[in-house]
Amino acid sequence: MDGLQRRRGAALQRLLRIGGEPVLVGMVQPAPDRVIYAARGPSPEAAEAAIARMRFATGVDDDLRPFYDRFRDDPVIGRSVRANYALRVRRQPQPWETLLSAITEQLIELERAKVIQRRLIGAFGYRCPASGLRDAPTPDAIAAQAPARLTSFDLAPKRAIAMRRCAHEVARGRVDLHAHDVRRLLAIRDVGPWTVEMLGLHGQGRMDVVPAGDLGFLKIVGRLLTGNPRARAEEADVREFFERYGEWKGLAGVHLMHAAARGLIPARWSPGRAPGRAGTRWSAAPAPPARAA
Repeated sequence: MDGLQRRRGAALQRLLRIGGEPVLVGMVQPAPDRVIYAARGPSPEAAEAAIARMRFATGVDDDLRPFYDRFRDDPVIGRSVRANYALRVRRQPQPWETLLSAITEQLIELERAKVIQRRLIGAFGYRCPASGLRDAPTPDAIAAQAPARLTSFDLAPKRAIAMRRCAHEVARGRVDLHAHDVRRLLAIRDVGPWTVEMLGLHGQGRMDVVPAGDLGFLKIVGRLLTGNPRARAEEADVREFFERYGEWKGLAGVHLMHAAARGLIPARWSPGRAPGRAGTRWSAAPAPPARAA
């Protein structure tokens, strides 16, 4: 949806920059249990590094057997786990891409956010003339922009300032996005738990993280706990719900979203407590579709 990947026949292609140099990576899946990668770049080392990032993004090396064995009979996601044993968490090759995407997706519709992302990529991303593919804008490229320039792409002013500050911190080396310490990011105004949890799950590969403030989870968990399709849970209740999945919270969240979209979850599920009374937080009116910050 962000325009960074392309399908050519049976191959999925992606351009990455390793050490500032462009590397073209191609992937094909000739059989359900086999994926072949190839890369063309300035050196064998750069090609290997690009393939490693795409293997991370596609999750082909993840051993999901423990998750499958533990949750195949789960009362909420078990049907999805049994039917979709190969379902994986969607990731970006570089954590900076995830942070950039998450900031654009705060509190707006996903489709609108993707349009903004494509505009940013088109304006500030690297374009390879040989392949026509683009790579995401670097932190340096975003940090060099005035907030007014970023808002011209339909990004809210607060998001533009937050994006530029995040880019500045990463570009200066003050934030290591491959590390799990996100205190510096959380100190930036308008960067909250949802944003850094999206980074952890989709950018760092942390299966023990779930973006609990996501509107989708608030709606699904609210319905599960009350049986009311119009209910909304609170973020704390979503976190409590996912505690049962331990180190697999992130993947459990992917299955929950998948199962809910296909009617594979129960109309109601009780964790051992009574639902709230009418007029409490469980009876909140539905809000317009948006992404939580």
